[in-house]
Amino acid sequence: MPSFSKSKLRDKLLRWWSTPRIFKFFLLRLRLAATYQAVDRYTVLFWAGLVGILGGLSSVLFRRLLDLMAFVLSGRHGSIVEIFSGLPPWQRLATPIVGGLVAGGVLYFGGRWHSRRSSSTDFMEAVVLGEGTLSFRSSIVKILSATFSVTSGGSIGREGPMVQLSSLLASMVGRTRKWSVAQRRLILACGASAGIAAAYNAPIAGALFVAEIVVGSIAMETFGPLIFSSVLATQTVRFLADSDPLYVIPPFHLQSGLELFYYLALGLLAGLVAPWFLRALRGSEKLFTKTCLPAYLRLALGGLVVGVLALRYPEVCGNGYSVVTGILQEQWLWSSLVVLLLLKVTATSASFGSGAVGGVFTPTLFVGASVGYLFGHACEGLGLGGLPEPGALALTGMGMVLAATTHAPLMAIIMIFEMTLDYQLILPLMLGCVLAHFTALGFESGSIYSASLKRKGADYAQRQLALLKVGGLMKSDPARVRPDAPFNQIAKHFVLHTYQYLYVVNEQGIYLGAVGLQDIKQYLGNSFLDNLIVAQDLLTDGPPIIHYSASLEEALEKFSHYTGERLPVVSDGPSPRLLGSLGKTDLLLALAERVPAAEGQFADQTKKG
Repeated sequence: MPSFSKSKLRDKLLRWWSTPRIFKFFLLRLRLAATYQAVDRYTVLFWAGLVGILGGLSSVLFRRLLDLMAFVLSGRHGSIVEIFSGLPPWQRLATPIVGGLVAGGVLYFGGRWHSRRSSSTDFMEAVVLGEGTLSFRSSIVKILSATFSVTSGGSIGREGPMVQLSSLLASMVGRTRKWSVAQRRLILACGASAGIAAAYNAPIAGALFVAEIVVGSIAMETFGPLIFSSVLATQTVRFLADSDPLYVIPPFHLQSGLELFYYLALGLLAGLVAPWFLRALRGSEKLFTKTCLPAYLRLALGGLVVGVLALRYPEVCGNGYSVVTGILQEQWLWSSLVVLLLLKVTATSASFGSGAVGGVFTPTLFVGASVGYLFGHACEGLGLGGLPEPGALALTGMGMVLAATTHAPLMAIIMIFEMTLDYQLILPLMLGCVLAHFTALGFESGSIYSASLKRKGADYAQRQLALLKVGGLMKSDPARVRPDAPFNQIAKHFVLHTYQYLYVVNEQGIYLGAVGLQDIKQYLGNSFLDNLIVAQDLLTDGPPIIHYSASLEEALEKFSHYTGERLPVVSDGPSPRLLGSLGKTDLLLALAERVPAAEGQFADQTKKG
């Protein structure tokens, strides 16, 4: 047995040394490249998973911090609505005012402490427009301000600061690594998806939220790490806290196909209501801005509005979670809910418009649940038959209004399913969310989040990027061969360079295709084929081409569907001549450098206007 093993080893060594040296180096390079690519993919997942665990931990700790602060401020335990219901009238009025004053003071005076660098404090801006990093000091100021706004009864969600904290931790991880702008943006997006997943116990919806709304792509290169991060964040929360669905609801069933018409009508209604809800939020923001008050007085004014409403209806305080639970359990009279819905929208507009740091995700769910519940009672009052249960309409209404305000219907469908784990209503939910989305688009093309990026200059920056052309960024004179180039010449090209494709052109320089590094492995080691196989025999379509006059926006779209590093650049016209190649890294760096400049020009134009 040993002699047999030695003879096999000897034969392998003889074959190795008999192989031309050029092929030895080539085989070694192929193996190293494959190993590096596999390790690189696993590395991305490792850091995404770490960010997910950190996001889950931070969400649990932040919730406990909010509970502790609410107890310190009121001396009571329970939800914000329960706490305010037990307070005397003067405290119901004073608590939101004092909380707004302190929260605004943190923003006002914290602005003098935070870093003056160009780092963003908004995770969506940092992923879409920035360099994938968040300002640590500014983020801490926002999170601290949010704790006072939320615990003092502000009509705003706690998911905002939770996502901010998770994104900040992801940004800190990105800063410790020598990553490109694209990699830092991806890891920051993983932090945001982890925060959303941990806040709502919804890992798939958390990843879809970031993919649909922020990144704008569900390509597996980005969606895979987002899912990995979201799942680990959710599992961390379930391990440390609880694993129950966010909303516990009675079982609902689709009794007949005729009920689908009611869900379609509700989807149409949700698509009509959502734009007005968005306009109420933006209109309130403009009104508070016109006051020209400092942040602490502006937030105190918003707290005054909430406090006055809470004197009679303490349910307007907080994010509305407990009221939504009551609606799903059908514990509300329709007449009382009509008044509460109007007052809740007013309170949310006051908190949001005054500049309170927080989220409007859960208040949006409140609006959707109320619209669905009232729609059911209205149909019942008209004497219509075959009605779904009001609780079922409330549940689907949550998803429909969410889809109409975010313009992300897929995320809304998955979000409602994950928060309730009720599959029975998934079909009417799908129909209603899609109809609500398209209905809302007819009245309001922007979503609740696109307005934020628009204010920061995203539209202007995108217009500037559309003016830039590939020709100004490409590298000329890429490696090329003629169709009759022998195999040994092709192999030498691949050994001496690190590219994955060798471009093939004819005598006139017309681009014909490419020879791939992986396509020639089967011919290695056969020296008698060196002059028999030519480039024409190995020719493939290669990577997608891009024209010289194409914009960088078009190039970015090409790369979103191609995993390679470089694209061949050809001339315009029917006979594409090979002019150069465009690298993905060069493109991302150009975008990262150009967007901040465009933002600055946008700010200058805004001041002049």
